[in-house]
Amino acid sequence: MRLGIFGGTFDPPHVGHLLAASDALEHLELDRLVLVPAGTQPLKAGRMTAPAADRLAMVRLTAGNDPRLETDSVEVDREGLSYTVDTLEEFSRRFPSAELFLLVGADVLSTFGQWRQPHTILELATLAVLCRADSEGTVVEMDAGLARRAAFIPTRRIDISSTEIRDRVRSGRSIHGFVTDPVAEYIASHGLYR
Repeated sequence: MRLGIFGGTFDPPHVGHLLAASDALEHLELDRLVLVPAGTQPLKAGRMTAPAADRLAMVRLTAGNDPRLETDSVEVDREGLSYTVDTLEEFSRRFPSAELFLLVGADVLSTFGQWRQPHTILELATLAVLCRADSEGTVVEMDAGLARRAAFIPTRRIDISSTEIRDRVRSGRSIHGFVTDPVAEYIASHGLYR
């Protein structure tokens, strides 16, 4: 089985995440893609986010009924900081015969060396780097060892960010088209980002 793991803060999850997931599913010929919202990301510790339970609920709503997508609460359920290496070790235990692919944006390549046990991450999974049309230079600057354990996935440029969505909610502007309708309803009904 070819299993993709797409982690992140997802604060909130948006249509750009869905399009990236779709591109990865097709390009890597994945059997399944698991969306894993972080409990507390080490590199974002101390920043204000929606509670983990709300982000998990929004990710589930974003995945909807798409049979290719699953949501997993492994990082939300685990106490302390959310380290990718711990998550990959858990998926390796659950699915010992699966080939794991860790989806990341090209922007994380510059900080990948700061992650906990980056070499173990590369032993556990292929780094599936989502490359927008304007990020080709990032590939050239990569460490050779990292490049050998990476697959590059061309993806479309979508100028949507969770930060912009939170700002729009705070200022009372519409987020229609930025997130799925169920996520927009969840944000409104739970008073998130106000």
